[in-house]
Amino acid sequence: MMKLFFLLVWFAICAEQDARRKEILNGLTLGAAALAAGYLAVTGLTWLGSPPLEGALALVLALALTLPGYTLGRLGAADVKLMTALALASNTAYLLCTFIGAGVAMLAWALIGKRVWPLIHQQVTKRYKHMNPGTPDKYPFSPFLLIGLLLTVCVIH
Repeated sequence: MMKLFFLLVWFAICAEQDARRKEILNGLTLGAAALAAGYLAVTGLTWLGSPPLEGALALVLALALTLPGYTLGRLGAADVKLMTALALASNTAYLLCTFIGAGVAMLAWALIGKRVWPLIHQQVTKRYKHMNPGTPDKYPFSPFLLIGLLLTVCVIH
């Protein structure tokens, strides 16, 4: 359970940074991916206790789900690295459910964001200006991935 807590804290830090700055430091994404790969190599299990084959399959799925979006300009490189690190640390169930949950969260934000945004405290809207539903630019994706991961944890545990 502590490992899951640390995974959630790391993911929340990445999502907060992405929502605030529209970028995630490589040290957070690549560092976590390297740590997860190292843990997998040393223990023979992913961070959350899945067998190596499950981690490898999750990695392939992460790349299959994110690289097309990156190529089309819909996802940033940090999103690809974040999902890669999550794949190496977890399994296919976490990865797929997180991705699906992120899609649902993004759809919900698209539907209610314009009505909710004016009600949010001004300091919050200034800090997270990239999440403004009125801006034509694409949203940071990792905050939605965090929501997807939190929903996944609620469903799986």
